[in-house]
Amino acid sequence: MKFSESLKKNHQFRTVFQKGRSRADRYFVMYVLENGEEYNRIGISVSKKVGNSIVRHRVTRLVRESYRLQEAMFNSGLDIVIVARKSAASVGFHETEKSLLHLGKLHQILL
Repeated sequence: MKFSESLKKNHQFRTVFQKGRSRADRYFVMYVLENGEEYNRIGISVSKKVGNSIVRHRVTRLVRESYRLQEAMFNSGLDIVIVARKSAASVGFHETEKSLLHLGKLHQILL
């Protein structure tokens, strides 16, 4: 069973943005940086450009649940930041999950 934490502090996000590598698709941008730990830390950023608070929280929940269900497929020891694009406001769970796995393949962080 894998274990993940959340990135919460601004300096943690900035470190991943500055030192990590990024890949993007139509709905999300994923930044990945190795953290030297035994577990992954995930951060989700959804800007006000995506929509009102209801829409932003929905997108956040979809991303978090998609990652939770597919967590066993990801390598360990990574800081992952997922930034939602405007188009993510209109997608459902399956598109979110598919997009997350696609970005994982692009980063080559899937087992």
